[in-house]
Amino acid sequence: MTVQAVLGIRRWRRNPVCRATDRHESWVALAALMVMALAAPVLGWGVGSATDDVLVRTARSQHDRLRPTTAVVVHTSPHRSRFAADPETAVTGEAARTSVVADWTAPDGTPRTGTVSTSSARTTPGSHVRIWTDAQGRPATRPMDTATAHTHAVLAGIGAALLAIGLTELIRRFVVWRMVQGRYERLDRAWAEVGPDWGRTGTGS
Repeated sequence: MTVQAVLGIRRWRRNPVCRATDRHESWVALAALMVMALAAPVLGWGVGSATDDVLVRTARSQHDRLRPTTAVVVHTSPHRSRFAADPETAVTGEAARTSVVADWTAPDGTPRTGTVSTSSARTTPGSHVRIWTDAQGRPATRPMDTATAHTHAVLAGIGAALLAIGLTELIRRFVVWRMVQGRYERLDRAWAEVGPDWGRTGTGS
């Protein structure tokens, strides 16, 4: 719709029946198309770049604060844990994870026991799973990796660009709607002025 309105600029320029509002609608469409083609991608790139910087710094901060360690499975647990084991494995659905009670050693050498969730198929007692812990040896959620940060940033940029395009189209439609409403109002006023005398020209009445 926007492209058709833009192409109408050339068609309307020398058309004798062209109204000022027709040209205005085409110019509004052209402005909207320029925003969609130029401003939206720039906005998306800016949002994506800023998001990437923040997420990468966050990921690096998490990796500085947390450390991976090996835990030994004691037994499976009916209680779910929000701390995921096996950081090297791809993130899977919650149904594919198993909560286990495991033993591990804190950085200061203190033995620890807790409930963690793992996507590993080896959850029998004595199996080894990988977990993340903080400086005190407490289990922690797997930190974000750089690849995931980049992916989220790209999605944020694309989302911002699409949002800008959608908002621009909504604004264009609203402006055109107001133009059409104004045109109808002017036609109503003109008809109200000449309507009562319509068809009476030359009758002497």
